[in-house]
Amino acid sequence: MPKKIADNLNTAHHIIEVENYFEELPKAISITKLPFWDIHWYYLAKYASSYSNAIISGDGGDELFGGYTFRYNSFLALINSKSTKREKTVSYLNCHNRDWIPEQEQLFGEKLHFNWEKIYTIIDEYFDNSLNALDQVFLADFNGKLLYNWLQLNPKINSFFNLQSISPFLDPKLINFTSHIPNEMKYDPTKKLGKLILRNILKEFNVEKFVIPKKQGFSVDTKSLWKNYGKKLCETFLVDGEIIKDKLINKNWIDDNIDKELDIRHVNKFYGLLALEIWHRLFISKNMAAAEKLTIK
Repeated sequence: MPKKIADNLNTAHHIIEVENYFEELPKAISITKLPFWDIHWYYLAKYASSYSNAIISGDGGDELFGGYTFRYNSFLALINSKSTKREKTVSYLNCHNRDWIPEQEQLFGEKLHFNWEKIYTIIDEYFDNSLNALDQVFLADFNGKLLYNWLQLNPKINSFFNLQSISPFLDPKLINFTSHIPNEMKYDPTKKLGKLILRNILKEFNVEKFVIPKKQGFSVDTKSLWKNYGKKLCETFLVDGEIIKDKLINKNWIDDNIDKELDIRHVNKFYGLLALEIWHRLFISKNMAAAEKLTIK
């Protein structure tokens, strides 16, 4: 689809092929200083830096214009007009079930005292107001997914590669404007279609046909990655890893799950732990260099 758009607009289009997605994970984490495993922006910025001194992103588009349609559908089906703020918080987290596992409490070691109540308390404030339920989700998405994920990573990566960050949707005036747009102008619950305003703009320029209704993004085939590289790397770095020795993560959970046929949630959790282990070796024990590559021996 991106190639068709590029061809229609007569612009250059490049496909970046990465065989071992985790190979440069130490370098990416050394730049962001955060234990995130999804480093697709690292590869994009690295490649872009050979062509330009600036990079344009659509960061904020989903949060401000209603792009997470799969989340809205699920959330609205889980609540009703009498739902309390806590019930909405729990429902909201249930719409992010790839970010946690059912036995989350068993994952952590003696030094960490995981408590769902603490998590709920952080999110409760987004549902403790007079906003429409869908607007509350928009508020939670903006203050969570955007502010504490991509905006903590991408600008640091861009700066490392000497790229000027250009994010039109994050202009303060546009943020203020879009936060006051009625949600029915962003999302159609009947058609389950989001980003309505942006779609109308695309229609004006006759390129709407290149955009499918279902949300697309940068997604990694995590199961194939697990089969080809992920499992072996997790065995190498996690089974007797530093985060286990420091009693941050429960060794029993690692041992009990590493050889299982895992669902996508558990695979993602292992990737998160791999990133935490690399972060620990880079910044705590300093037993790893940023230039080290994660390869299968």
